[in-house]
Amino acid sequence: MSTTVLPLAGVVLGSTGTLIGQYLSTRVEARRMRLEQASAERSERKTVLMDFLSAAQQVELCLDRLSMGEQVDDSEKWQLLHALWLSKKAPELLCSPPVAQAAHDYTSELHALLRGQVTGEGTPLKRELRFAFLEAARQELGTTSEPLRRDPPVRGLGE
Repeated sequence: MSTTVLPLAGVVLGSTGTLIGQYLSTRVEARRMRLEQASAERSERKTVLMDFLSAAQQVELCLDRLSMGEQVDDSEKWQLLHALWLSKKAPELLCSPPVAQAAHDYTSELHALLRGQVTGEGTPLKRELRFAFLEAARQELGTTSEPLRRDPPVRGLGE
């Protein structure tokens, strides 16, 4: 009887070891795939956020030129606004609602400023909306440290 039981026990132990090994291997592979997917999604969000910031920066540069008295063609303004509104749609599709709303608010203010439809507060509101967008984007990308400092550094008396 032991000649039958011992080989049978070996087969059972071998099969059990194989199944446990496959289970652990599958768990590790699934975890690795989740991490890769999360990294790819973060990278995609970072790319669309940078594209939006690039378009917003172009509008801000145009606003600076206008503030210095330079003439800017309406066609250039329209191209900048088109690029801005188009780039705003990507965060709406790929990012969280707070980021999408902050991008929309910032875009609306830049649009109003470029079209000469000043909302009353002007540049301070633009800065606040840019700051709100950047903070929402930082949260989206996992930068959960304290907010960026926005006031000028305090200098000592001897400086």
